[in-house]
Amino acid sequence: MVEKLSENIYNCRLSRTEPKFKLWRSAGLLLTYKCNCTCEFCYYNCGPEANGLVSVETAVSVWRSLKTLAGENARIHMTGGEPFLYWDRLCEVLQHSRQQGLGGVDVIETNGFWAKDENVIRERLRRLDELGMQRFKISCDPFHQQYVDIACVRRLAVVAAEMLGHERLLVRWRQYMEKQVGTQGFSGDRLMQSLIAAAHDYPCRFTGRAAGKLAESMASKPPEAFDSESCKSVFLGAKGVHVDPYGNIFSGTCSGIIIGNVNHAPLDKVWQSFDPSNDELVRRLFSRGPAGLLAEAVQAGYEKRRAYASKCHLCTSIRQFFFDKGFYRQTLGPAECYSSKKLQKY
Repeated sequence: MVEKLSENIYNCRLSRTEPKFKLWRSAGLLLTYKCNCTCEFCYYNCGPEANGLVSVETAVSVWRSLKTLAGENARIHMTGGEPFLYWDRLCEVLQHSRQQGLGGVDVIETNGFWAKDENVIRERLRRLDELGMQRFKISCDPFHQQYVDIACVRRLAVVAAEMLGHERLLVRWRQYMEKQVGTQGFSGDRLMQSLIAAAHDYPCRFTGRAAGKLAESMASKPPEAFDSESCKSVFLGAKGVHVDPYGNIFSGTCSGIIIGNVNHAPLDKVWQSFDPSNDELVRRLFSRGPAGLLAEAVQAGYEKRRAYASKCHLCTSIRQFFFDKGFYRQTLGPAECYSSKKLQKY
């Protein structure tokens, strides 16, 4: 187990009083980018046309490396995309992790689209419980309810609470499940106003698809407002990562910025060797935030918007431009995290 922060190459150069790069204690495993929904707040541009399915070997290697880093404090959660689109692979991953003594998964997330039959629900929850799942999380909000019947969500929540206990059931966000708040059949301004209201209630990070229509509709700050906002604390303070189906590692929820790949080096070794100065794009974000990328983007033809919703919106917009131009190919990817077309104003 890695116990000392000084085992990271960046940290070992710092004085005792300087902020250190935190130890990764959690990892979100994206089983797939494929999803039955195309939510406007999705950090990863997931949808029915998206690809990727994590291999059992990749998933177990992440699990093992996180245990090396954090020991019993390691926490794995399974997410996507929608993991239940690949039920058999989900069970395979959980079974192999237990066989190798890695323990049970902390959280499994789902939007509940599949919960149409109570017998199927019981069968699947029983299997996940046997495989060591600690908590079960259901996504419920106006974004998902464009695509998922709220009756499925409520049915799943009732059965899960009965079988697992209320303390092991998480609903994000419960108020939308308990109240008659839905967006199925909504369109145009009515839909966007409902989504904006939800984003105000529970702020999201404007990366991936969330940096498209939703962010443009909520944009209120000029790019100059972010001149002094570096991403140093974001990188240093991230206590976890997300690992996608191809093994790409993202710091925290900074989707589309690849800081390593577990198929090239184990996760614990990536943590030890992570140094922002080793990658030009990460170095500039670390020191100046997206403002450090803006001049290069403008020189290459990027058209600044009059307003952005947040620093992450500005960052994603610039990175989308760089991705389309083929810049920083080692760092920006995969294609699933970026729109196939330039992000359009709503």
